[in-house]
Amino acid sequence: NLTVIENAKKLIKDTRGIDIDFDTMSYDEPEVFKFISTGNTSGVFQLESQGMQSFMTELQPDSLEDVIAGIALYRPGPMEQIPRYIHNKRNPQDITYKHPKLEPILDVTYGCMVYQEQVLEIVKSLAGYSLGKADQMRRTISKKKAEQMKIERQNFIYGNIDEGIPGCINMGIEESVAISIFDEINDFANYAFNKSHAAAYAFVTYQTAYLKTFYPVEYMAALISSIEDTDKINHYIINCKEMGI
Repeated sequence: NLTVIENAKKLIKDTRGIDIDFDTMSYDEPEVFKFISTGNTSGVFQLESQGMQSFMTELQPDSLEDVIAGIALYRPGPMEQIPRYIHNKRNPQDITYKHPKLEPILDVTYGCMVYQEQVLEIVKSLAGYSLGKADQMRRTISKKKAEQMKIERQNFIYGNIDEGIPGCINMGIEESVAISIFDEINDFANYAFNKSHAAAYAFVTYQTAYLKTFYPVEYMAALISSIEDTDKINHYIINCKEMGI
């Protein structure tokens, strides 16, 4: 994809005399998000599959944050959060938090747990874990080792003086709320995706979508020139015809 981007930029420079510099560009062009929302994303990094095209059409992303979250959510496990994510994006009045401390951590994803980093922040903020201990807990939960998980549940809710973990109750959180939050983390931690990876993908997604939005001829030419798979070439040629190229 990076080669396709570079080749498309060279074609644009040769044919139109325009230099495109993604390093200095802000990633907030409304037309790009409108384009992604149409589902016409054949050849766009990470958004090629029919499932992802349908998801973007339904989601109607209007920011890079939405694209990052979309990439993190569209995989086994987190997919279960997709209907809630879409609903909360459209109906912000319905967003609820099990505890006020969750709001600054989950507001960027409309109240949904999406990233590993959010799990770590929740464990630190609500139960007083150090970052190292929080990551240790996340790894333990993701391995689903029953005995270890019992210990982590106890530590998260009630604390562990020897381990230097205050626990939720000692930090003023009700037991029932702490249990509910731990259960959600427990369900999710096995599938949580790293936001930094999703963000790195999303930047390339945006760049390919930007080029297809504003320079479709040059982008599709660079894309078709980069592949040898006849079926894919035919697929992209059909897409060109659909776009009037």
